[in-house]
Amino acid sequence: MNNGHTHVLLIEDNPGDADLVRLRLVEADSGVEVSSVNRLADGLAFMAKESPSVVLLDLNLPDSRGADTFRKVLEKAPGVPVVILSGQDDEALAMKALHQGVQDYLVKGDITSSHLERAMRYAIERQALLRTLEISRQQQLEFKNQFLSHVSHELRTPLTSIHQFVTILLDGLAGEVNPEQRYHLGTVLNSVHQLRAMIRDLLEATRAESGKIRIEPCCITIGDLIQQAVSMMAATAKEKQVGLEVGLDTRIPFVYADPDRVLQVLINLIDNGIKFTPPEGSVVVKACMVEADPKMVYISVSDTGRGIGPEARALIFERLYQDPNSVDNNRAGLGLGLFIAKQLVELHGGRIWVASEVGNGSTFSFTLPLYSLAKLLSPAITYADRLRDAVVLVKVELTPLPSVSRPAWKEICRQSLETLGRCVYLDKDLVLPVTGNVGFGETFFVAASTDLERAEIMMKRIREQLEARAGLKAAGVLKVSASAVALPSAEDGKTLEDRVRAVADRITEMVTLALPPKPGPESMDGEVSAARNETEANPTEQN
Repeated sequence: MNNGHTHVLLIEDNPGDADLVRLRLVEADSGVEVSSVNRLADGLAFMAKESPSVVLLDLNLPDSRGADTFRKVLEKAPGVPVVILSGQDDEALAMKALHQGVQDYLVKGDITSSHLERAMRYAIERQALLRTLEISRQQQLEFKNQFLSHVSHELRTPLTSIHQFVTILLDGLAGEVNPEQRYHLGTVLNSVHQLRAMIRDLLEATRAESGKIRIEPCCITIGDLIQQAVSMMAATAKEKQVGLEVGLDTRIPFVYADPDRVLQVLINLIDNGIKFTPPEGSVVVKACMVEADPKMVYISVSDTGRGIGPEARALIFERLYQDPNSVDNNRAGLGLGLFIAKQLVELHGGRIWVASEVGNGSTFSFTLPLYSLAKLLSPAITYADRLRDAVVLVKVELTPLPSVSRPAWKEICRQSLETLGRCVYLDKDLVLPVTGNVGFGETFFVAASTDLERAEIMMKRIREQLEARAGLKAAGVLKVSASAVALPSAEDGKTLEDRVRAVADRITEMVTLALPPKPGPESMDGEVSAARNETEANPTEQN
């Protein structure tokens, strides 16, 4: 079959059937080398050391039976062709196996030497063809990525020039503009924004397909993020005469997610809701806990639009899909917004779905994971199967000077966090995960297994180390403080795990209260308008 170089792994527990297979291979003069094992575990161990040319697999083994048998083999060696040998002519099982990656299905009583030799040869050839096709697909995908990146760069340069000169005209810097001219310039500007959004979404979708999208999760207060998204979309809702409301469950603890990516999903869903809701309608954003799924937070965006039909619901998250019954027939887009939202949610370990009926509006919902502080805290605040005697929460506040740019401050905060990690004892202290605050400053927290008196030593060390960094001292203001954490009594009858969880809950509450207040509407004007400009320049579309 391959000039003596084909290595067959036979996984068969019946000695008579194993001898029959060997006999058929000899009769076919295949020139193959056969290794035989009688248990699935032994076969998997063999494949971990050496990759055979083909696997002949009996489905009913002492340590595995039925479909689970070939699933385990395919998981262990996805690139090795598998031919099933079964004592039963089960067409349903055969089709199931073939659909999941098995190359062929043979009934033992019907095997002839030529049949077995041909099945193995075809299996090896098909598997090689699949590998070739996958390599070709990856090469094409990489070429597409490079092409889109190049085209994007080439298009963005003239678009930026068009945008700049149109805004100069609209601002009257090149002379007075009459109403009709302003209308036409506005049309040009909207087209520029739309084309920018298409380019951005196309690149984002391509990165999602190739697995190049990355998220940077941290502890976030989902309510603050929802309020920020609503503030950014308020002007759009007002212009459309659509009500925009928020409903938040106050019990929600920290969520572990990338705030920028979650904001991107929220903006997409809210923007879609506003666009597809008629005047005097409403869009409601909610976040809540669900008892049946205590490890996730459920976020939904509901609208009172015309709803989505069954066919569209089945395809709404597909790449490039657009509902032909969209109420806004003048909208143009690539149909990538919800596809990108789905990829971002799934990267967080969540899921996204839609519930809708024609004439009754739509509700888009997605889940995000909650953050479990107790697991991180346990090694630091326990010793010899009990809680340590005292725990202190140290708060480190960094506030930038007005002259510092955002990129420079972000780098300073990153370096400060690294320095903070070197100021604590790894076995007794824990630098809490970064909290994604709404604002420009940064606040870090340390849970330290010590009392307030000894915490002064740590606080002094933190001040000295952080202020020694020239960038921080010249760019911002540092403030370090500490508060004692009330510990549960050891005589309350609760397990150590329950007491650790109680400490984690108290620290979470303290962190929430200690965070800087969320900026009000006035203080957020600059931030929201800047983000809003970016959103208008890069509008999202419903698929």
